[in-house]
Amino acid sequence: MSTTLTDTDEHANTVVGPREAIERYDTAVDLLVRFHPDVVDRTTSLVHDHPDFAMGQALAAHLHLMSTDPRDLDAATEYARALDAAPRGEREDAHAAAIAAWLDGDWHGAARTLDDLLVRWPADVLALAIGHQLDFFTGDARNLRDRIGRSLDAIDRDHPHAGFVRGMQAFGLEESGSYDRALEVATEAIERNRDDVWAIHAATHVHEMRGDTDAGIRFLDERVDDWGSGNLFTVHNWWHRALFALERGDHREVLDIHDAQVRPDPDEPVAIDLADTSALLWRLHLDEVDVGDRADTAADAWASVLDGQAPWYVFNDAHAVMAFVAAGRFDDAADVVRRLTARLAEVGGGTRRSNDMMTSDSGLPACRAVLAFGEARHDDVVDELWPHRRTFHHFGGSHAQRDVLERTLVEAAVRGGRHELARRLVSERLAVRPSGRFALDRRERLVRAGTAV
Repeated sequence: MSTTLTDTDEHANTVVGPREAIERYDTAVDLLVRFHPDVVDRTTSLVHDHPDFAMGQALAAHLHLMSTDPRDLDAATEYARALDAAPRGEREDAHAAAIAAWLDGDWHGAARTLDDLLVRWPADVLALAIGHQLDFFTGDARNLRDRIGRSLDAIDRDHPHAGFVRGMQAFGLEESGSYDRALEVATEAIERNRDDVWAIHAATHVHEMRGDTDAGIRFLDERVDDWGSGNLFTVHNWWHRALFALERGDHREVLDIHDAQVRPDPDEPVAIDLADTSALLWRLHLDEVDVGDRADTAADAWASVLDGQAPWYVFNDAHAVMAFVAAGRFDDAADVVRRLTARLAEVGGGTRRSNDMMTSDSGLPACRAVLAFGEARHDDVVDELWPHRRTFHHFGGSHAQRDVLERTLVEAAVRGGRHELARRLVSERLAVRPSGRFALDRRERLVRAGTAV
């Protein structure tokens, strides 16, 4: 829809709307790249005061979709409708198309639409940030790196956002295995913005993937004032800090971090944060650590998130199953498996959306495996996970997050007497992380069982 009220945002992208709305939009995008919690209230206020400002409606829809929470879909749909009704130009049309694809369950299509948008408007920082998250949600390591690389030369190096874009690049480099370069770029980003929690996250991933536990702890602890509170990524970075403690075998510290920083708010559970809670508790469960009522709290939170909702993001479903099984709620876990199975049967050989493909390739096998582990059907765990290891990335998330499935496979092989496979899996892990506590513990158990490693 054409209009004469056309201006530009702070990155010289065309925007349809009044100057005051555009300035407030720029402020909200700045908060977004900082993962500042005020981005939600600022965006809500923006769309309230300027309901006909299309980019404000687009930002609001993107934020609700980025939560990965099916309970946010209704609000995202309403913002999308307002976007469709607002005056807009071609850039707004492209955002509307990406949002429509995402709402339709085509996460990959939304990501591709933002790819195309960024060819024409490579300095659209909102499209960069949301596209980067979509690549993360779908486990697309290559585009996590290359989406940002394609836009780097279009971002004014002197602009305050240039450092945050470099922080995104660092995470893409890490997920693509370029650890030295990732750490270098993350360091540059952090030097520009100490509150760049995504760049801090990228550097943390490098230490995690290299098995540099002590370096990772030092890195996070020295900067805790920059990332440890007051941002939308606080829980996830504390989760990483707990993983380092876990790798040192310090279960007490892991539980302390969980209780202080990761444990969900029972009144307002957040799906993305719940995934971290469940993954941490499941790792402790694999180590046979008594977590008390913590798994019950996580299971209750997941039950409220999933209640009455159709399958939307199987990465979350699998983590809900981890919480249910750790809490001994096998019926709830089995119900998730049934709902996912029914969904795949419903679509059959017809058109499958992104989550259907992710569910079929790795998500449903992961859910069945976790349930089988809880029921001590260890051969079934191996049979579910071993053939799907090469498609775990279709499950979404990062390498560090998906390692929970690798650990489940190893532990099931050890407990189930699949010692030849267990030996090979332990050897594989130690080849990458020679001091990894998880693998060393399993090697010791195999030795005690009379199986040399």
